[in-house]
Amino acid sequence: MVGIAYRTADVDGLKTFYREAGAPDAPTLILLHGFPSSSHMFRELIPLLADRFHIVAPDLPGFGMSDMPPRDSFDYTFEHITDVIDRLTEVLSLDRFALYVFDYGAPVGFRIAARHPERISAIVSQNGNAYEEGLSENWNPVQAYWKAPSAANREAIRTLVQPETTVWQYQHGVPDETRVSPDGYGLDNHYLARTGADEIQLNLFLDYASNVALYPTFQEYFRTRRPRLLAVWGRNDPFFLPAGAEAFKRDIPEADVRFVDAGHFALETHVEEIATAIRGFLTS
Repeated sequence: MVGIAYRTADVDGLKTFYREAGAPDAPTLILLHGFPSSSHMFRELIPLLADRFHIVAPDLPGFGMSDMPPRDSFDYTFEHITDVIDRLTEVLSLDRFALYVFDYGAPVGFRIAARHPERISAIVSQNGNAYEEGLSENWNPVQAYWKAPSAANREAIRTLVQPETTVWQYQHGVPDETRVSPDGYGLDNHYLARTGADEIQLNLFLDYASNVALYPTFQEYFRTRRPRLLAVWGRNDPFFLPAGAEAFKRDIPEADVRFVDAGHFALETHVEEIATAIRGFLTS
């Protein structure tokens, strides 16, 4: 049995929750979750990796068990969220680590990597996009909001924070929906139902434009620093297309790109396959 500790750290006054497992002197792997989830999405992955790696999986600010300050006292942007997670690595004295990035965790992780390339031992991207060709047409309503951040366009994307959309994100593209546990989307919807959480998430959808604007910066980092990179992708993801995974090879020709027959939350149905790929990649 692998022991997992559930901890909090004070990051400049912000309570940041994280899961930790494995020997502290083992190679560190930081797991960064996506929308609308939390580190809970790694509940089955962590035990499969903790015998080889020191695992740290934080909840981003405003997500999961980390503090969710009101919007008038916390700037909900990806740059600010990155500041918090970057600072968390310093609070925990993590000066060399691999990154597992998924969805929202990708622009956070890629920002950290571009800021501190010397700290990054490898990157695992599971449906963590950094290329415009990886964006599906399901981003069109959000992109309309970027171009014209009106009240009407904000309301037009409110469906993205509704409970049925969370369930759809988990089940879409999965050949057998009975393999998708309700635990993940049930907990995500619990957090989304908190007072003010929907407006925070709508703010982040607006700010997602800043991530796309940084794609050239991320790509330059890939091209110049050539980090070891494994892209393991749910090929049926309704938001991030397989082309986004293949594009990594344009900047990192030796990148390892693989696909599994899954949707966005590929760990829900393919955790063993993904864990095996990560173990082989990081120990090779």
